[in-house]
Amino acid sequence: MPYHIRAMRVEDVDEVVQIEHQSFSLAWPASAYRREIRDNRMASYVVIERLGADNRPPEPPRAPTHDGRVRRWLEGLVSKRGELLRADQPHLVGYAGTWLMLDEAHITTIAVRPEYRGRGFGEMLMIGLIEKATEVGARWVTLEVRASNTVAQNLYRKYTFHAEGVRKGYYSDNNEDAVIMWSDDIRTPEFQTKFRALKSEFERRRLEDS
Repeated sequence: MPYHIRAMRVEDVDEVVQIEHQSFSLAWPASAYRREIRDNRMASYVVIERLGADNRPPEPPRAPTHDGRVRRWLEGLVSKRGELLRADQPHLVGYAGTWLMLDEAHITTIAVRPEYRGRGFGEMLMIGLIEKATEVGARWVTLEVRASNTVAQNLYRKYTFHAEGVRKGYYSDNNEDAVIMWSDDIRTPEFQTKFRALKSEFERRRLEDS
């Protein structure tokens, strides 16, 4: 299945919140994401979407011919909201967001479905966020990460982030400290050269794995 990254839309929010609850003990409500998308001009959110073959929405399945089976088939395709569903319908793998404050892009959230973790989607989101930060004129990217989350910290260091401080007891669910990390200046030629090389290497690995 091909995947692509795009801007988050209001119709994505229900699925985003589902991933949020799978990822965080303190989850944002759907209303918060809707406000972010509609009203917060400083906010930029992206999602990774899984599409059908050849990056096109998949064709709907063919209906069975027997009348009773047709009825059950149709009932199975209709969701609680009355929307038509397909077995291979595109869905979201992960999401992430930033707030732009002056020339600083603050990463507010980043999450991947549990069953898709360890497959490079977190890095794909990071690449998308850095590209968006560059596009809107940010000079640095910053975030907080749990002190125990060494896997995420290693990914961020790969993209030039370094620890600049600690917020004691930042996470209220277990009073865990947060490590504050900042990127190098993303406007510099040195950063952009390194970023392009990392992105090219990531895309090469994706092609090999597909």
